[in-house]
Amino acid sequence: MTIPSDRTPDYRAAGKTLAADGFAKIDALLRADEVQRYAALYDRFLDRTIDAGHLRGDLGAQGDRDDDAVEAITQIMWPSHLIPVLLDAPAHRRCLALARQWMGDDMAMDFDMLIDKAPGTEAATPWHQDASYWPDLPDTRAVSFWIALDRATVDNGCMWFEAGSHEKGLQPHWQPNEDGGANECKGSEDAGVAVPLAPGSATAHLGMTKHYTRGNATDTHRRALIINFRPVAMIERERAQGFDHGLTVNERTVRSGEAR
Repeated sequence: MTIPSDRTPDYRAAGKTLAADGFAKIDALLRADEVQRYAALYDRFLDRTIDAGHLRGDLGAQGDRDDDAVEAITQIMWPSHLIPVLLDAPAHRRCLALARQWMGDDMAMDFDMLIDKAPGTEAATPWHQDASYWPDLPDTRAVSFWIALDRATVDNGCMWFEAGSHEKGLQPHWQPNEDGGANECKGSEDAGVAVPLAPGSATAHLGMTKHYTRGNATDTHRRALIINFRPVAMIERERAQGFDHGLTVNERTVRSGEAR
């Protein structure tokens, strides 16, 4: 399933796969020259040329860490808040078009983020469902696009999904340490499917789909751009509850009552 240009193609087949399995693969969402431009901007975030302030954190932090220590899993929330032109750039435009094609014209961007796994850090992102981070909402339509800016492999941390897990309800989640790390639920590679990606390709998954990534055991970065969409009314409901995915207070916790 390949997107060759800025034209919005008909990807109903991918939408059907997403609905059936809880995830889908999209080849060549970005062209090679576009990947290069996104990667150059990404590196300005990583080397702190662009100061993300409280929007930056380490998903793989374990206890106290030195200020100079390499982040195990760098997470930067809301890059489009810091660089607003991203909202009209190819990745956001194309993903929004697909979200609306698959789930309805009321879909809008809820948040975006960058997640990088530095070379040799080997910190896994545990099995989890994204909905565990979110408040409970009456309309659960939500889709996240995970766009690879480097070749994503099993060894450097490509996405793994458990097919059909989105139909099994929200599982109990916990945080493995007291420092606000990533949410975690039970999961196993034996029940999962690895989805390696070329740079510029992407996966899409639902909020209830269980997924995970291994740590980065290679000597290169594994950079990904993630963009999430949900209905406008649900975004308004989140904001009315004071929840904005870390824009004001960047705190990771199990928010969904169903996941506790």
